[in-house]
Amino acid sequence: MEGNKRVVIEKVFPEIDNGRFPIKRIVGEKVNIKAHIISDGHDEKTCFLFYKHENDTDWQKKELTLLYNDEWLGEFTVEKQGYYLYTAKAWIDHFKTWQMDLRKRIDNKQDISVDLLIGIELIEKVLKIAEKQDAIKLNDYINKIKKTDKNSVNYALTNDLLDIMKKYPEEDKITEYEKILKVYVDRTSANFSTWFEMFPRSCYGYTKKHGTFKDCEKIIPEIAKMGFDIIYFPPIHPIGKTKRKGKNNSLVAGPDAPGSPWAIGSKEGGHKSIHPELGNFDDLDNLIKKAKEFGIELAIDIAFQCSLDHPYIKEHPEWFNWRPDKTIQYAENPPKKYEDIVHFNFECDSWKELWEELKSIFVFWAEKGIKIFRVDNPHTKPFSFWEWVIGEIKKQYPDVIFLSEAFTRPKIMYRLAKLGFTQSYTYFTWRNTRHELEEYMRELTQTEVFEFFRPNFWPNTPDILHEYLQKGGRPAFVTRLVLAATLSSNYGIYGPAYILCLNEPFPGKEEYNNNEKYEIKNWNLDLYGNLKPEITKVNKIRKENKALQSNRNFRILGCDNPQIIAYAKASDDFSNIIMTVVNLDPFYKQSAWVEVPVDWLGFSQDSKYEVIDLFNEAKYDWKGQWNFILLDPQKTQAHILLLKNK
Repeated sequence: MEGNKRVVIEKVFPEIDNGRFPIKRIVGEKVNIKAHIISDGHDEKTCFLFYKHENDTDWQKKELTLLYNDEWLGEFTVEKQGYYLYTAKAWIDHFKTWQMDLRKRIDNKQDISVDLLIGIELIEKVLKIAEKQDAIKLNDYINKIKKTDKNSVNYALTNDLLDIMKKYPEEDKITEYEKILKVYVDRTSANFSTWFEMFPRSCYGYTKKHGTFKDCEKIIPEIAKMGFDIIYFPPIHPIGKTKRKGKNNSLVAGPDAPGSPWAIGSKEGGHKSIHPELGNFDDLDNLIKKAKEFGIELAIDIAFQCSLDHPYIKEHPEWFNWRPDKTIQYAENPPKKYEDIVHFNFECDSWKELWEELKSIFVFWAEKGIKIFRVDNPHTKPFSFWEWVIGEIKKQYPDVIFLSEAFTRPKIMYRLAKLGFTQSYTYFTWRNTRHELEEYMRELTQTEVFEFFRPNFWPNTPDILHEYLQKGGRPAFVTRLVLAATLSSNYGIYGPAYILCLNEPFPGKEEYNNNEKYEIKNWNLDLYGNLKPEITKVNKIRKENKALQSNRNFRILGCDNPQIIAYAKASDDFSNIIMTVVNLDPFYKQSAWVEVPVDWLGFSQDSKYEVIDLFNEAKYDWKGQWNFILLDPQKTQAHILLLKNK
């Protein structure tokens, strides 16, 4: 116990799980800090935020500002990737207290002659340890205060003098927060990205043959024109033949069935090989370079599972589960069976060797120029493995982005994010009513979840075709597109199927009929009714408006119709404000009075102003806090409105 330290720093926010995990930011973002700092009595406190990058030697500091109820606020900006450290220090500031008391005595016309002497003593004490330039200034202040003329008090109360005195607290009386907290800083794409998922083996406007990386180069300009910056491929590895799945996941595969890309491994190789019909590593390199020319990065799927033909099974049988009849245990999630794949046994005795091998897969592809990985089902592998492997990869390749494909319980999804996953799939697909969407967005943006969990909203995937899309037709696809793209700064679509508004489900399921996972498609993205115009427009709006490039300043707006949702986003400096209004009913016209965030705009309740509808290329004259809107599925399902400040 240190009895001469009177200040208590009870809590510093943000702090995840008692400081066990870092919060997340991207380069250039601010970290807003709040601290609960108390002390006995009425003496004034001085409180500082200390922060530095992990590779820096010296700490930087900024003074915290008292808000109310012993809550102190501060901020700092992260300027480069990697870990930043932050903490707080505070002490009883006797000189600040002296200045405050002196003002009170002056206001009450009390004799202050002795008080000035007390102040001089405090300054002289600091003078002994002050640096040369500060010592010169302090000497000057002492001489001016000693004159005891009418200006003495003014000199004694200057902020400049207080700032010098703050630099020299009594070290043995400084309270330091018990923890040093962390921020992990990623590159910009971690927080703002637009994903286009496609199977490279399918073709676009060509004969129905197995597509190649060279074929994929031909569609890159079109994908770029629509505004996507990440093209994501399902697994690109050789596919096993044993127990290969046929059309629509049938157990019987015909001779021409290509199999599921997630059944990884054959005699041609495993996780570090390319399916021979896609091309070779030179072709992949050319594809990566071509994509880069158009501002696009290539992401690939990493699925830690094997087909029955994977070389690992013969080379490392100890990494798998074997049944009493000496057959390998295929994947099951009763009552579901996945006869064409097997899982690794993370509890095997040679788990260290297994971990190293799986790490080497990420390293292998990172060396090939892939820096974005969509990780399949990470919630079915040990948490300790993910914390280790992501940490190891980030040390070597700080630009790597990990997208967690974990459709599971919230606490598990959040744990994976805390352990290092950069982004995560979400429940957005199953949040379709206004209440569901608002409740979910509050959870993601207005709780501590915001500090470590970056959502990536997908209205569809090859595995998921929600009933809303099955029944709602083209208007439903527009609705979900606008919602995904404006609610979340990261979003993606399973591209061809979404562009063409395909909504035929497998009977009785939430899945596509004739699923592309099990067959090669020949896509024509120019078919009548395609969504390319809407997608292009929405992505252009996202790129031109900083408000949509973060989830930080998100606000749900009032609306008197439950079939309509309204919300707004603002850039950090509030110079860019986007208000989105969406009709959730794909069948009927809906109207409502919706709230406008006039306080963000600096308008009064009766101000007149113009709003620009970026989605429909229109302008409207509005007045005050509440305005009327009408949305017709046959015309438009949404307004994406640019609100301009005074």
